[in-house]
Amino acid sequence: MTARSTTARRALACTAILLSLPAAALAADAPAHHDVSVLHCARLLDTAAGRMLGETSVIVDSGRIRELHAGAVDTKPYLDAARAAGVSFQYVNLPDATCLPGLIDSHVHLTMQFSRSTYSDKFRLNPADYAILSTVYARRTLLAGFTSVRNLGDEHNESIALRNAINAGTVSGPHIFSAGQFIGTTGGHADPTNGFRMDLAGDPGPKDGIIDSPEDAWKAVRQHYKDGADLIKIMPSGGVLDESSSADNAQMTIPEIQAVVAAAHDYGFTVAAHAHGAEAIRRAIIGGVDSIEHGTFMDDADMKLMKEHGTWYVPTIIAGKFAEEKAKEGWYPPQVTAKAEQVGPIIQATAGKAYKAGVKIAFGTDAGVYPHGENAKEFAYMVQAGMPPMFVLQAATTHAAELLHKQDQLGRIAVGRGADVIAVPGNPLDDITAMQHVSFVMKDGVIYKEAGKPTLP
Repeated sequence: MTARSTTARRALACTAILLSLPAAALAADAPAHHDVSVLHCARLLDTAAGRMLGETSVIVDSGRIRELHAGAVDTKPYLDAARAAGVSFQYVNLPDATCLPGLIDSHVHLTMQFSRSTYSDKFRLNPADYAILSTVYARRTLLAGFTSVRNLGDEHNESIALRNAINAGTVSGPHIFSAGQFIGTTGGHADPTNGFRMDLAGDPGPKDGIIDSPEDAWKAVRQHYKDGADLIKIMPSGGVLDESSSADNAQMTIPEIQAVVAAAHDYGFTVAAHAHGAEAIRRAIIGGVDSIEHGTFMDDADMKLMKEHGTWYVPTIIAGKFAEEKAKEGWYPPQVTAKAEQVGPIIQATAGKAYKAGVKIAFGTDAGVYPHGENAKEFAYMVQAGMPPMFVLQAATTHAAELLHKQDQLGRIAVGRGADVIAVPGNPLDDITAMQHVSFVMKDGVIYKEAGKPTLP
C-alpha cells in the first residue's frame, strides 16, 4: 500500500468522525478554535514510557487526539476532509520544538497573589475582587503551559466559581480541581482571622473551614461536598505566611485527621495536607492523607512512612525560595519574616533527599505565594535538588495525573485523550529552563498560544 493511499484512508476516517458529530460540535465557537488541527512536532515527549520521540504529527479532531504518526504527514487530505465536513482546519508547524502533554501544577492558589500590601488588602478587598483577579491569574497560568491545576485552598470558594466559569467557556484558564476553603483549626494556619483584633476575629467554625474535633471534621467535609469542591485541603501544621508564630508546630490531632480522611473518602475526595513540621507530617500520613505539601522539615522516619503508605509528596521549592527572598526585602510582618527565613533555605534540600529515598513526587509550586505564570521555574529547582530532567517532567504530567486520580485522562499525549498539548523550544532534557519559554499551548483542542504569543485577547 502506498503512503498516499494510507493517508487517504486516514482522511476518510477523519471525515467519518466529523460527519457523525452534532452540529454544535462543528461550530467554530471561539477564536483560534480549529475543529481539525495537525501539529507537526520536531520531538514529542512520551511521558508514560519516559523517552523522547523524534519527529511526530499529532492529529486533533474536535478537542481530542485522534491520531499520532511518526514523521510529517501530508496535510492536504485532512484539509480536504475538514472542508467536506464544513469544519475549520489548521496546520501548526513546530520546527525545533518539543511537544509535551499539558502540564499539571498540583498546588496553586489562583484567587490570590502575595504582595507588600497583602495583609492590609484583607480589610479592603471583597471576595468579588479576588474572584475577578483570579481570572487574570488563571489566564497567566494557562499561557505558561499549565493546562490543569489543583487549587489548594481559598477563603470564599472563589476558585469553585472560577472553575465553573472556565468550564462554561466564560473565561480562559486551566482545568481546575478545587479544594474550596482550607480546613484547619482555631488559630492555625487556615484560620482567616489570625492577626485580627478581638472584635473582628470572631469564632470561625466548620462552615468556615475551622474544626476542633472529629465531629467538626465531618461537618466541614460535608460542607465542602455541598459547596462543590473536588478535593479536600487540610492544615495539620503551622505555616509561613500567616500571622502566627510557628511554621512547623502540629496543629491537628490524629483523630481529627482521620475523621477528615474518612469523611472525604466517603464523598470521593482525596486529601492534601499542608505540613512543614516532622510531627505534623507523621500524623498526616498515619491519618491517611493522599499527599504532603511542602514537607520542609520531613525526617527519615517520615520518608519511610510515606513509602509504606504510598503518600505523595509535593515539594513547592519555588515558594520557599521566593518567601525567603521577599522576607529580606521587608515584605512581611516580623513573625512572618522569621518563618520565611527558617523555611526558605531548607525546602530544596528536603526535596532532594526525598527523591533519593524513593518517595513519590508530584510537581507543585504554591503559585500565589510567588507571581502566577512563573510556575515552570520549579523544574530547574527540582533538577538542582538532584532530580533528573525526565523525572521532573513526569512529575508534572504522569505523576501529577496519578495524584489527581486522572491518569486515564491527563498527563500524556495519546489517541482518544483530550488535546492538551504544549511546546517548548529545543529539548528540555538538555536544558530544563526551556520549560520557562512555552511557545505553544492547546487545551481541549483550542489554541491559546502560538509562536510565543497569546491567540485570545
